[in-house]
Amino acid sequence: MMRLSCVQMEVRFADVAGNLATIVRHIEEEGARRADLVVFPECATSGYVFHDVDEATRAAVRVDGSEVASLVDACRRSATTAAVGVLERAPDGDLYNAVVFIDGTGVLGVYRKTHLPHMGVDRFVRPGSALSPEVVVAGVRVAALVCYDGTFPEPARVLALRGAELLILPTNWPNQEAEKGTFLPPTRALENVVWVAAVNRSGPERGIDFLGNSSICDPSGRRVATADAHPTVLRADIDPAEARRKRRDTVPGELWVDRFADRRPGLYGRIVDGGTSDFQPSPRT
Repeated sequence: MMRLSCVQMEVRFADVAGNLATIVRHIEEEGARRADLVVFPECATSGYVFHDVDEATRAAVRVDGSEVASLVDACRRSATTAAVGVLERAPDGDLYNAVVFIDGTGVLGVYRKTHLPHMGVDRFVRPGSALSPEVVVAGVRVAALVCYDGTFPEPARVLALRGAELLILPTNWPNQEAEKGTFLPPTRALENVVWVAAVNRSGPERGIDFLGNSSICDPSGRRVATADAHPTVLRADIDPAEARRKRRDTVPGELWVDRFADRRPGLYGRIVDGGTSDFQPSPRT
């Protein structure tokens, strides 16, 4: 069993030092509770509602820089692992909306958001070129999506097919998109038979209010922990065996489904691959 903590926090715009202090405090507090993995929202170090690339660049951090090093130190002191949403500045100066997996030994992996909406800092970052690396924490295979990524079924399915047992989804959902927190986490959990932890933020930023509504869903799509709009920490014990058991019996031996074995990729594999098929997409407008 993995002990998971999801930190729904307020993020102060462009206050990297202040946000890092909040993240470190939560890592230490959850480490004291013996959490194995502590997950934070999208762009937790920087905020999100940037108006131009210059101000975004000033709030970005290097993965090999002192800011991430301070989080590694906190994980070392707390004997835990963290997944932190950051606005990353790459060595060549490009910006990425990223999740950094870290523990006391250093950076375990980095995922750069691959699907970018035309809003906030995502207007000024480059898309990632690969799906999430898999990080094993307390025997659980963990992979990341970021916010808008979660609205596409394909990346979650591919990660699950590769063996992910817990999908984390750091987000910045505003009040205007309440349906995301309501429908996405349980849907992605149910259809892929995996644990899903959606970690949103709370509070206002530059006229935008963020709705909270973080949740942890089990592989049946049931919410085992849910937040309201206020800062809080959600906690759950993650049993990877539940995600490995793809066959689900309603009546043992009589009524059951297997969401992986029952797939028919021959019907839709060519669509996913971009090849020819009987399916013709509607023209774009």
